[in-house]
Amino acid sequence: MNGYVDAWQCIGCGRIEAPETCMGVCEDRKVRFVYADEHDRTLAALALALRRAEASEALVQRLACTHPHGDRFESAFRALQTQARTLLASLRGHAPEAVQTRTRPR
Repeated sequence: MNGYVDAWQCIGCGRIEAPETCMGVCEDRKVRFVYADEHDRTLAALALALRRAEASEALVQRLACTHPHGDRFESAFRALQTQARTLLASLRGHAPEAVQTRTRPR
């Protein structure tokens, strides 16, 4: 079911009732609801997670499909590092230069 159901909730006991015309065959059953604002926050978080996953997957795809010539390996690697730092910065909400690089001894 898409959308929201308007219902009345008792501020004392918590009972929820939706305004419907009773046909005389009602039977109470346990149901679960979420508040609309929680649902909206969850959808927004999911959309953000999907965008982040897609961006990360695109970078991994470039990494997996890059076949530089022997003399261009380091420049290709450095370009992918730059792309990865830019992606990480955008995922964290920072400027690309804010992503620190870890240097290892050679």
